[in-house]
Amino acid sequence: MSAPVYLDANATTPCDRSVVDAMLPYFTEHFGNPSSKVHSYGMRAGAAVDLAREQVAALIGAEPREIVFTSGATESNNLAILGLLDASGATTGQIVTGATEHHAVLDPIASLAARGVGAILLKPGPDGRIDPDAVAAALTPDTRLVSIMAANNEIGAVSDIAALGAVCRERGVLFHTDAAQAVGKLPIDVRTFPVDMLSLTAHKLYGPKGVGALWIRGRGRPRVSVSPRQFGGGQEGGLRSGTLPVPGIVGLGAAAVLAAKDLQSGELDRQRGLCDRLWAGISSLADVQVNGSMTARLPNNLHVSFAGVRAADLILALRHDVACSAGSACSTGSRTPSHVLTALGLPEDLAFSCLRFGISRSTTDADIDRAVIAVKNAVGRLRSSDPIG
Repeated sequence: MSAPVYLDANATTPCDRSVVDAMLPYFTEHFGNPSSKVHSYGMRAGAAVDLAREQVAALIGAEPREIVFTSGATESNNLAILGLLDASGATTGQIVTGATEHHAVLDPIASLAARGVGAILLKPGPDGRIDPDAVAAALTPDTRLVSIMAANNEIGAVSDIAALGAVCRERGVLFHTDAAQAVGKLPIDVRTFPVDMLSLTAHKLYGPKGVGALWIRGRGRPRVSVSPRQFGGGQEGGLRSGTLPVPGIVGLGAAAVLAAKDLQSGELDRQRGLCDRLWAGISSLADVQVNGSMTARLPNNLHVSFAGVRAADLILALRHDVACSAGSACSTGSRTPSHVLTALGLPEDLAFSCLRFGISRSTTDADIDRAVIAVKNAVGRLRSSDPIG
């Protein structure tokens, strides 16, 4: 039996073989601690970290010194949000965010709300995007930070970061974006992007799990001040203590180089075409709809509601043919509807009937055609045997 077609690339991507090859020597031959600067082993490891910092910075138009390596976007988001508020000594004030953010943003904000910081959660429009005018209306003299994701991890809606950031700049408010889904899929240049902090992770762009970065603006306007969340050896400029995972960092750097090539090569247009092909096939079914904008969306994402079918049943029916998910991998198994779909206003029955399909570099036309047949057959069987309602 052949393996199922992998269409869950918004949950994670396979580590590219060239990324693995770049990492391997740093497990064995070049195993030094980059903090051990007194001998060649440590210096070689340190040079590898420096190169990776340059590679990640180049992908987003940053300066290498502005990149802080972390364990992934969750830690980056926590460092950005909690670190900023701690640095300012704020026990009051306000943070503005979107109701459709990842819990890696919503939960740290909730922790701040529990200690007295106001939290404003803005509802998206029908296309899943936060209106810049809504952000402007929410800002007050007490607003410390706005955090809006660059692209939604479930429905793929791409935010108008230029307009959102412009509102924040005009009002003198700092702006953070969780760009875990966007980096490597959309062109991002922080030299022109009106953002102050940006989170990213390796495993969404064909790098290893367990490593990511936070970009903190350190040029132009006054440097953003962030307090560390963990203490110890003073690594990463004191912002993220702990021995650096050199193989993972090398992998993130190598993945960033490949992502830059994808942005120039037409690969993302190919993935967008595969999404269109998938939707063209699925849309011949009755009572299906795409959630989120059809235009301002990630090139590799398709999020579909299948009325009358439970997503959990559909995933089970597809298990031998298609690997996909009902939404965020972090929320798989939840007995409550996705907070993203609830914020969109989807009724509960539709919110429980959604699948997220994520295209990757390895996806082919034949994979999509196989997936279309499998989905149509499974939906047909489930609707005839166990209709909802």
